[in-house]
Amino acid sequence: MEKVILNAEIREETGKSKVKELRKTDLIPAVVYKKKDSVNIKIQRSDLFQVLHTDAGENVLITLKVKNDRKKERTCLIKEIQRNPVKDNIIHVDLNEISLTEKIKVKVPVHSHGDPEGVIKEEGVLEHVMWEIEIECLPTDIPEKIEVEVASMKIGDTVYIKDLVLPAGVKALNDAELAVLTVKPPAKEEAAEEVSEGEAEEPEVIAKGKKEAEEEEAAGEEEKPKKEAKEAPPREEKKKG
Repeated sequence: MEKVILNAEIREETGKSKVKELRKTDLIPAVVYKKKDSVNIKIQRSDLFQVLHTDAGENVLITLKVKNDRKKERTCLIKEIQRNPVKDNIIHVDLNEISLTEKIKVKVPVHSHGDPEGVIKEEGVLEHVMWEIEIECLPTDIPEKIEVEVASMKIGDTVYIKDLVLPAGVKALNDAELAVLTVKPPAKEEAAEEVSEGEAEEPEVIAKGKKEAEEEEAAGEEEKPKKEAKEAPPREEKKKG
């Protein structure tokens, strides 16, 4: 796992207005958490940018050096990054202080390697069902990514959590039976199958409706004479003599 140094300062500025002014000076407000304790800090935007643009991404292991802090340095992981919903620029960062000797839970991305046989020869589609998985390990053992070899996959083949090859000391926390990658049939073929299934079901519905109509018609014919007989006026008897 890549480890980088990030310099920061203790932050006295609190409240919306002061924090807003702080951002105008290219400083990012941040908080370092350790269990129930927390420390308010501020970080240069350019320094944070460099930290986030390593191969480890947001899982980068940070050696935080805070000026005038009671600790010379803290080992941290990024907990959360808040962004402006319009401009998408970073407006706040939360960090977790961790111990290098205690296992932690993090999410890491899943990458496919190679071109599936089912895509090249059968025009199938490789679908990423899960783009990241949750793992547990020591901070120094966090992998940058979980790579899956997919070259031999054919249409219908699926890679599950239980099939992933993980580095030593790394444990997957997701359900072992969850699908991660699968090769599906071509889109046109799937559409054709759906249409053919729909056509196969339709005659049954029509046939059922026709049969019901015939039964109703027959029942109506049986009831009709009875109704007419009931409504017919009584015949007058002829007088004798």
